[in-house]
Amino acid sequence: MSEAQYDAQYDARSRSRGAVHRGAAQRGAARHGHVERNHPEPAPYESAPDPERLRRRALFLRELSEAKALRDRVKPRRARAARMREQMRMRTFRW
Repeated sequence: MSEAQYDAQYDARSRSRGAVHRGAAQRGAARHGHVERNHPEPAPYESAPDPERLRRRALFLRELSEAKALRDRVKPRRARAARMREQMRMRTFRW
């Protein structure tokens, strides 16, 4: 399929969904990573992240994993259903 055919098909689908129309040049540029950004680049991090913040984050993540493990032990049916949903999600995921 040529680029023009692809663009025509994409435009037709977009209009049927009520999307905002963008020109072929913009779409092609966006598809190939040549997008003009209107926002400034983020400032680089300081030489080292805040150790207090890292300590609090580690504590939070540790407590979160403990809470999830406790919930799985207390409600095994819910945990099994969550595992089944995750398996279905992974089966239908396209790489």
